[in-house]
Amino acid sequence: MSALATTVRPRRRSFVGLGFVAPFLAVFAFVLVIPVGYSLYLSLFQDKLIGGRSFVGLDNFTRLFADPKFWDGLGRVSLFLAVQVPVMLGLALVAALAIDSGRLRGASFFRISVFLPYAVPGVVAVLMWGFMYGDQFGLAANINSLIGSHVLQPLTPKWILLAIGNIVTWEFVGYNMLIFYSALRSVPGELYEAAAIDGAGSWRVVFSIKLPALRQAIVIATIFSIIGSFQLFNEPNILRTLIPSVISTYFTPNMYAFNLSFAGQQYTYAATLAIVMGVFTAVIAYVVQLRGSREANR
Repeated sequence: MSALATTVRPRRRSFVGLGFVAPFLAVFAFVLVIPVGYSLYLSLFQDKLIGGRSFVGLDNFTRLFADPKFWDGLGRVSLFLAVQVPVMLGLALVAALAIDSGRLRGASFFRISVFLPYAVPGVVAVLMWGFMYGDQFGLAANINSLIGSHVLQPLTPKWILLAIGNIVTWEFVGYNMLIFYSALRSVPGELYEAAAIDGAGSWRVVFSIKLPALRQAIVIATIFSIIGSFQLFNEPNILRTLIPSVISTYFTPNMYAFNLSFAGQQYTYAATLAIVMGVFTAVIAYVVQLRGSREANR
């Protein structure tokens, strides 16, 4: 009898545990598993004017990899990532180190000031910067009028990607600064005391204690930034209302998928693009995480 009881109890415990995780599993399936599965299903079909939706297998993927608009948008966000992310994370790192140094006067005010742009709604931020960028009506126009030359033209094809990068950097420097600053606050004080006893200067402390302690935080911030770069949508899509001739409907892969779906009603092709970008982003993020973990374990 006792042996039977001991065999039944673990099963009851497993069902109790399942009851605790069931709400999470339900939400996880509803917001991730089911949408991804449905997107995979849609990617295997094609909507036709005559005959309705028909099964085409992997034809949508073959078509996508031969689509110059897709590669144009992917190349643009890749360039955006390669330039904007290091600049943004570098500024966030400098700000975090400055606050943590204890030598910055008004550190609390500085921290709030740097973080405040992140609290501004994205749409409001883009509209505000769009007005300042205007070379006919905004701040750029006033500066050009003051110097008597059209030097500042951020809403032109040559400078639009840099202008968008400036907006994104302004929005997210404070967010990444808090990630770095939180990691710095977790460094044991004994390390600083030992460094002071050994006569280490400020720069030595930064390179020997603080930066090594920030490795995991830098990896996390980099992964978040990579994902955000490949999901670039809000800023160019809103600016497109001001300069439709400069920003195309396929300016980024996300914009391309959005316009294919809601403007072109090509839902199956848009689902294919979304799946490819999701896999591509996951692979890049995983490589960065793997490399960062190896560096941290050395």
